[in-house]
Amino acid sequence: MAGLAVRKARKQRVFRWTVLIVLGAFFAFPLAAMVEFSTRDAQTWPLLVNWPKLSETYPDLAEGILSSLGQAALTALLMLALLVPTAIWVRLRLPRLRPLVEFLCLLPLTIPAIVLVVGLAPVYAWVNYFLGGSSLTLVFAYTILVLPYAYRAIDAGLSAIDVKTLAEASRSLGSGWMTVIWRVVLPNIRSAVLSAAFLTVALVLGEFTIASLLHRTNLQVAIDYLGKSSATMSVAVSLAALLLAFVLLMALSLFGDRRTSKETR
Repeated sequence: MAGLAVRKARKQRVFRWTVLIVLGAFFAFPLAAMVEFSTRDAQTWPLLVNWPKLSETYPDLAEGILSSLGQAALTALLMLALLVPTAIWVRLRLPRLRPLVEFLCLLPLTIPAIVLVVGLAPVYAWVNYFLGGSSLTLVFAYTILVLPYAYRAIDAGLSAIDVKTLAEASRSLGSGWMTVIWRVVLPNIRSAVLSAAFLTVALVLGEFTIASLLHRTNLQVAIDYLGKSSATMSVAVSLAALLLAFVLLMALSLFGDRRTSKETR
């Protein structure tokens, strides 16, 4: 019996390593090709890290980078301001509405981006009228787009703690609802909030369809235009965006592990 368990564990270990190697090669080869292609021109990467020179040489790309960074920051803030209090309040006071809220938050995941644009186009006609045609107005569309991922992250964080007990204990000590949310519940779901924020940033930095069809500027639209004039720079910027998303996810993973180890101790 012990020998059978050892053989089974060995087979599982071999299977896991095989899957990891295959998937690693699947992702590593395209990245290696991007590195090789983007380094054919020796001036590409030095120019990419020299912001004043990059802004002068590729002003559209610089505008796209700044637009995407602003969109990512504002989308994360707006998403957290809307979703965190709503998720906490539903769990505490309106638990029967939780399936409806979950359905509404997950609905954008089932609707293709092209269909969302068709629905958002008339809305953005009014947005243009009142707020102008700034690329930062994409924040409203992106907030809807990131709801499925952000909601799942925040809901998982709330499921890991006893929200009702914490809220009742805080209320019994005389705290108001804002104090309960801000100083009691929120610190206990900090890693979930960071997960939602990092996922939001990664999604906004990689979004192309909505920005392109609504005729707004962001990083991916700028990369698409740049590819028609400078392929090596376009690939280099795409690779840098991928690396940034990877760094964000690694930071999230390391921060979550550190939080877990502290809580365990």
